[in-house]
Amino acid sequence: MPTRRHQMPDLFDDHPPDPVEAATGRRQPAAGLRPPGRKAPTMPEAKRKAGFYLPDELLERFNTRFYELKLAGAAVGNKSALLEAALGYALDDLDRGAESRILKRIGPVGRRR
Repeated sequence: MPTRRHQMPDLFDDHPPDPVEAATGRRQPAAGLRPPGRKAPTMPEAKRKAGFYLPDELLERFNTRFYELKLAGAAVGNKSALLEAALGYALDDLDRGAESRILKRIGPVGRRR
């Protein structure tokens, strides 16, 4: 039976129990209560897996370029990081509107039938 000290966690709550706290029985210190000189750990940006179909030739070109960069000592961590950077550049280019190299390649934007 839950007591005042040991509350029963609500598993459907927006703030689920902290797994470290549940395993150790100790609360994690609040951000303002950390020892001097120690920063709170930063949470990595939330990412989701995306599923796309790519032509074999494009995928092979991407893989080859990734390994060439790695062998050259480029600071690319993994394929996801390279794809994230490339997609960011592509979206920046699309933001240029009529001057976009991508839009020039795929054709004008308009109603398609």
